[in-house]
Amino acid sequence: MQGNIIVQNAWKAFASRDAGEIAAVFTADAEWLAPEGNATAIALGGPSHLVGRAAIVQFLAVDFHRLFVRDVSLTFHGFHGDGDRVVVEETMTATLANGNHYVNDYCFVFELKDGLVHRVREYMDTARGHRMLGSLTAV
Repeated sequence: MQGNIIVQNAWKAFASRDAGEIAAVFTADAEWLAPEGNATAIALGGPSHLVGRAAIVQFLAVDFHRLFVRDVSLTFHGFHGDGDRVVVEETMTATLANGNHYVNDYCFVFELKDGLVHRVREYMDTARGHRMLGSLTAV
């Protein structure tokens, strides 16, 4: 149960867009792994595997919002904790930089260490993401 609360608070920090709040929930050596070649990484011209707190904060506080520019909304379908692992099921909707609507389902596996997020493994419908983002490049 404690892990669920830590992860729920992490999502609140992500939504704040405040680099300091976001940084405070991650270990210094945190990692965020998404599927190789996912549409978001391609559109942003960045990696699918973020290593280190600074890289993750840059993505969540700055880069993410260059692509998903407004109306970002998350519908959580479940937080399932087991010790230092929490699985999150969610649907994200947003307006893209080109004005198009985005909606996709996600599953995240958070690994915690000393009360902080140490590793995030992100899974999504990559084909759907590519259909929605197409050849969009964030500005």
